[in-house]
Amino acid sequence: MLLDPELEMDPWTEAYLYAAARADLVRREILPHLQRGGIVLCERFLDSSLAYQGAGRGLGIAAVRELNAWAVEEVRPDLTFYLRLSSEERARRAREAGTAPDRIEKVGEEFMRRVEKGFEEIARSEPGRIRVLNAALLPENLAWIVGQEILEKWSVARGNV
Repeated sequence: MLLDPELEMDPWTEAYLYAAARADLVRREILPHLQRGGIVLCERFLDSSLAYQGAGRGLGIAAVRELNAWAVEEVRPDLTFYLRLSSEERARRAREAGTAPDRIEKVGEEFMRRVEKGFEEIARSEPGRIRVLNAALLPENLAWIVGQEILEKWSVARGNV
C-alpha cells in the first residue's frame, strides 16, 4: 500500500504507517531474535524514515525520530550502511531495470535530493555507526565490503578481536 503509485497520501499519514509497520517488526521479529542472542540484518530501518519522511517530505528529522521512538523502543542499529549513489547512476539503473517507479520514486528528483541531504546529515551526525559506501561499485565488491564490516562488528561485539 505504501508504495502503490496510484495512492495519494498525506506525509504524516505515510510517516505514521511506516512507524506502525516498524513497531510490529520490532515486537514480532527483531526483539525476540535479539533476546535469543541473534544478529538482525534489515534492508531499511529508522534512518530511512528520517531521510524519506523527515527530510524528503519536509516533516523534520527530529519530529520523525520522536514519532518513531515508541515504535523502536530501545532498538537501535549498531551499524548502518548508507549506499551513496549519484542521481545520474540511480536514473540509469532505473531505466535499465525497466520497472515503473513506485509511489515514493515517482515524486521526483527534487524529493530525492532532499532525501540524499537527509541521509548525509544523519551520516555526519553518527559517523561511528553509519558507514557511507560507494554504491556504484560492482555488486560483488560492495557485498564483500559490507560482509567484512559486519564480521568485524560482530567479532568486536563478541570480544574476539
